[in-house]
Amino acid sequence: MQIKGNKIVILLPRTKEKGTKEMKKNIGFYPGELMLPKEQLRERFSVVACDQFTSQPEYWHQVDALTEGHPSANHMIFPEVWLDKIDFDEKVASIQKTTRFYLDEQIFDCFPESYIYVERTQRNGAVRRGLVGVIDLECYDYKKGSRSLIRATEGTVLERIPPRVKIREGAYLEAPHVMLLIDDPECTVIEPFMERKEELPMVYDFDLMMDGGHLAGWQVGHSFYESVTAALAKLGDSKAFNQRMGTSRKSPILFAVGDGNHSLASAKACWENIKVDLTDEEKEHHPARWAAVEVCNLHDEALVFEPIHRAVFDVDQKAFVKALSEWAGAQPKGRKNLTGKQWLTVLSGSKEKTLVIAEPDHTLTVGSVQEFLDKYLAENGGRVDYIHGEDAVRKLTAEGAVGILLPAMDKADLFRTVVLEGALPRKTFSMGEAWDKRYYLECRKIR
Repeated sequence: MQIKGNKIVILLPRTKEKGTKEMKKNIGFYPGELMLPKEQLRERFSVVACDQFTSQPEYWHQVDALTEGHPSANHMIFPEVWLDKIDFDEKVASIQKTTRFYLDEQIFDCFPESYIYVERTQRNGAVRRGLVGVIDLECYDYKKGSRSLIRATEGTVLERIPPRVKIREGAYLEAPHVMLLIDDPECTVIEPFMERKEELPMVYDFDLMMDGGHLAGWQVGHSFYESVTAALAKLGDSKAFNQRMGTSRKSPILFAVGDGNHSLASAKACWENIKVDLTDEEKEHHPARWAAVEVCNLHDEALVFEPIHRAVFDVDQKAFVKALSEWAGAQPKGRKNLTGKQWLTVLSGSKEKTLVIAEPDHTLTVGSVQEFLDKYLAENGGRVDYIHGEDAVRKLTAEGAVGILLPAMDKADLFRTVVLEGALPRKTFSMGEAWDKRYYLECRKIR
């Protein structure tokens, strides 16, 4: 980014075809040098985000069986289910070697300076729409109190960043599972492509593995860049943003991180480390300054906020449930009168009961519960995992865990809550069930 007089000018990543592009205002999201695995490779290449099914190793065993001996994003990621079960350094070295091998073997088709319009048909038949491009990491800040255009929606756990940085800093490619949200009630950025996709070249159309639904994508070329930029700039206008939020003089959030917060934070950390040794000119065009993401509209009807439940392991179940019940302070007779209250359901063995938090310390139930868990586990031992889907929690409970079912957050409250209160407690919400998360497909060079 440069200052010319009183005008901010952003220099986009340099491409072979177009050289340097200038824009009057940095909106943070641009077309990128994207790559796709060749058509015959895509079904095995595309796997679900690495932070899913973390307590269900059988899922990832099946993925391993499907991708063994085939080019796949599964060999470019570190599924979190294995983090404490296999040699970390050996796996990281394998990932980094694989990214270089895939480049050398030319398994990708290249799409210079492109967006990709995405339609993801989910397991339930709903179609979620998005736009893949790259963000400028100079416009993103995950720290508490951030006023950046691209902002974290949940607290960032700093100790989760170094392992991801170690993976990224030696890799030649990235494949995004990061999903950013825009607050676009008039549907001006992404939805227009629904009506115009016949004008665009289709670049993929296939079924995802493990019953993950269907994925279709279209390349968005130069003739559409101006309309995307103008629509985003309008959403990011300070006056219009504050009118939508019912606030005054708040710094606009143009993009809120919906999924992949820690992966994006790791990309930011890598960039901060790299840019220290770069000249100003090199900083403008270095590929590590940019990170690939998919942008979705908060108002997409297919985008449903699901709660992220908790499963607690290695604790005395009776003592834990007793402490949780005493901390909450109330047990209602049923769920009919829970409106306006913070409530949770605790599962232990064959027992199940709903609790109401009499004196919550946080705006959201998840924040209150997380504070209790952090304190209890620090004092008594045990561990917690964050689980997508009530059925998965009940299965883990049957196997010996204590389950905590939490209510869903209203997605309409997201942007305003982050503006007024800052980042939400970690693992507050999930954009859909685990099998509906973003699958890796688009790649780009990062070194």
